[in-house]
Amino acid sequence: MRFLKSFKYAFRGIIYCINNERNMRIHTVVALYVFVFSFFFHLSRTAYAALFLTFGMVWMGELFNTVAEELSDLAAASFNPVVRIIKDMASGSVLVGAFFSVLVGVCFFWQPAAFVRMVVYFGFHPAMIAVLAAVTAASAVFVRLGPLGIRDRVIQRRADRERRERRE
Repeated sequence: MRFLKSFKYAFRGIIYCINNERNMRIHTVVALYVFVFSFFFHLSRTAYAALFLTFGMVWMGELFNTVAEELSDLAAASFNPVVRIIKDMASGSVLVGAFFSVLVGVCFFWQPAAFVRMVVYFGFHPAMIAVLAAVTAASAVFVRLGPLGIRDRVIQRRADRERRERRE
């Protein structure tokens, strides 16, 4: 039972990071887009394994960055130059991971023929352009507000609508 609880706690930490860290949401959205569009490319199982390791490396970096920030904020109530250095180094580690994940992406996805396949696909399926636009808009809202911000906006709009209905 303790083993299963450890998964619960781990997922709770991941969810906390997604809810509270905009950059984690950016990394998540980018990873999902890369995965979905990867089907236009001829990638081997080994390439997919490297891709998933790259996603994991960036997500782990962001999780550890959040840990460093939270612990630093807990340890120092006011400005502290050491805390600043710790936070800078933690965010630098995420930047290094993200930079090298871009290089991995360039190595795997520099296939001009695949880009032609994408253009042809969207040319033959114009409705998919609308789907892509809608998903992109939803992704932008997700990154900007996060799950909690979206929830709060929905609740606020519902409450505003109920107040207007009561006045009428």
